[in-house]
Amino acid sequence: MKKILGGVLALSLFIPANLLAEEAKDGGLASFEDKLSYSIGLDVGQSLQTLGDDVKLELVIDGLTDAFKGNTPKITPEEISVVQKEFAAKMQAKQQAKLTEMKTKNAEAGAAFLTANKAKDGVKVTESGLQYEILKEGDGPNPTAADTVKVDYIGTLIDGKEFDSSIKRGEPAVFGVGQVIPGWTEALQLMKVGSKYRIVIPAELAYGENGAPPVIEPNSVLIFEVDLLGIENAAKEKTE
Repeated sequence: MKKILGGVLALSLFIPANLLAEEAKDGGLASFEDKLSYSIGLDVGQSLQTLGDDVKLELVIDGLTDAFKGNTPKITPEEISVVQKEFAAKMQAKQQAKLTEMKTKNAEAGAAFLTANKAKDGVKVTESGLQYEILKEGDGPNPTAADTVKVDYIGTLIDGKEFDSSIKRGEPAVFGVGQVIPGWTEALQLMKVGSKYRIVIPAELAYGENGAPPVIEPNSVLIFEVDLLGIENAAKEKTE
């Protein structure tokens, strides 16, 4: 099972100590050894819990005990290899099915959100599908794709969950206009310095079907409130 669970089952050498923790429970886990043994058991148990009905706890304990004590295994190495490969294939199929379901769900929810949002007063839609609303219009220049800009922003998902914020970090972000996701690149060039926009970026102009795990799921529509504070390279050029 080491190949399947990786580092989790690397702890198997310590598990027999966890079996002794049953006696320690009555004593309140008083000693260092008691607490260490029990904590290791919790770690491994929580990891195994994700496997659900695919494993039987009593047989997991039997296997760990036999390995630790050097007992003769109840199945051959060949059988172990076959069952591990079968399990790996089963888990991969489950993950793929879950990913496909997630992509479909997010695509449908995103399409519905975009349809509703573009019908709101003040929302404009570009040819690419980018949606934006001018919250405050600035009077500075528009950056180009070759420029470096300074911005403050808050990023949320369509369910309102915030996933990023330069404001919370306490420092504006500085980056190249052409070095970010397409939706940002397009939106920034629409803005004048001093402007604040609310932009809604379709998945295909953001992270697409791949998403940006673990924060952004596949096919996620992203929402940003963006303050364009300045064009950094323009300021630098004036001082040279």
